[in-house]
Amino acid sequence: MKTSAFLYPWDIVGDPGAAARVADLGVQQVTLAAAYHSTRALTPRHPARRVVTAEHAAVLYPPDAARWAGRELRPYPQSWVAADDAYAEAAEALAGAGLDVHSWVVLAHNSRLGAEHPDTSVVNAYGDRYPWAPCIARPAVRTYLVDLAAEAAVRDGAGGTELESCGWYGFAHLHAHDKVAGVGLGDAAQYLMSLCFCPDCRAGYHAHGLDAEELSRSVRAALEPVWSGPGAPEAGWAGVEKLLGADLAAATLRWRTEVARGLQESVVAAVRAAAAPGFQVLLHADPAPHRSGANVGVDPEHIASVADGVVLPCTGDDAAREAVLGPFAGRGGVLAANLTVVRGMGGSPGTLEHDAAHAASLGANQLRLYHAGLASGPDLAAVTEALSRLGR
Repeated sequence: MKTSAFLYPWDIVGDPGAAARVADLGVQQVTLAAAYHSTRALTPRHPARRVVTAEHAAVLYPPDAARWAGRELRPYPQSWVAADDAYAEAAEALAGAGLDVHSWVVLAHNSRLGAEHPDTSVVNAYGDRYPWAPCIARPAVRTYLVDLAAEAAVRDGAGGTELESCGWYGFAHLHAHDKVAGVGLGDAAQYLMSLCFCPDCRAGYHAHGLDAEELSRSVRAALEPVWSGPGAPEAGWAGVEKLLGADLAAATLRWRTEVARGLQESVVAAVRAAAAPGFQVLLHADPAPHRSGANVGVDPEHIASVADGVVLPCTGDDAAREAVLGPFAGRGGVLAANLTVVRGMGGSPGTLEHDAAHAASLGANQLRLYHAGLASGPDLAAVTEALSRLGR
């Protein structure tokens, strides 16, 4: 089974032995960040540093000045890797080690964009803005994301791309010094906290027969027991219907699905128009259409008609994998099981052989390993051993 490891350019740039170490894991491909959100990351094997602080969402290559000239919304270049084109330098080294390279592009997740352009952000039912979450219903945001995807995905030497956050982003976000765990929110409350009430979304609700003011009041009323009650958090779409009511819930989802599908179709079309024939386009996804975040909720049948496949979050027990992979089985294309292999981030490299085999039994035909640059030496040793046994 073809296996790809996620990496940042800074894991490779300035480390002459890094590409060979990655190849020695037994992977055939690297999914290399070309556009990424802000982060603080360890580089445990780099000869010159141990921490990289990416202070804001940025592209890891020089953006095309002509493409973005005169535009208010434009990508921010990085300044924390000492390279003129960090992506290209890393990609060249990885290709020299015999690895395929695909780009990794994070789209609707950008705190600096929201801070500098507040009108681009999701606005919840209480009027709070989420600067990390650009609202994909806003025409200017959609245009920016489509053009960013076409530029960031199609880098020299890349044989394909993986698009993360290609849809709605919402409340869930590991923010700086996060202080939001005092009240347990299930994914039903997360959905309600992620509904947007910017002017474009208000107009969208109206087109689906909803009064935005009445809807926002209903959302706040539905969330009141969450803030005051000791009960277990409601889960799944049934939980959303229980909190908000089936009719209102369905109407909000129709609007959000319409917007997300339109963005995904436009993004994939733009990437394909910019790329050579055969360029592979995958989306990081989840089979529950109401989900938002890095792995956006999609309808499996629809997304199979748009992209070349999906990358699905498969870390966890067998039941969790079955719930995620099952709806996509038998639809053709790439079905990549994404398994976290960093123990300190909730991964389980020691069970990689079992987890990968189980994913394959459910229809997965590729693996993704998150994240070869962040993992400890023992974690990577476990990965190497598991991949060697899976390859026999």
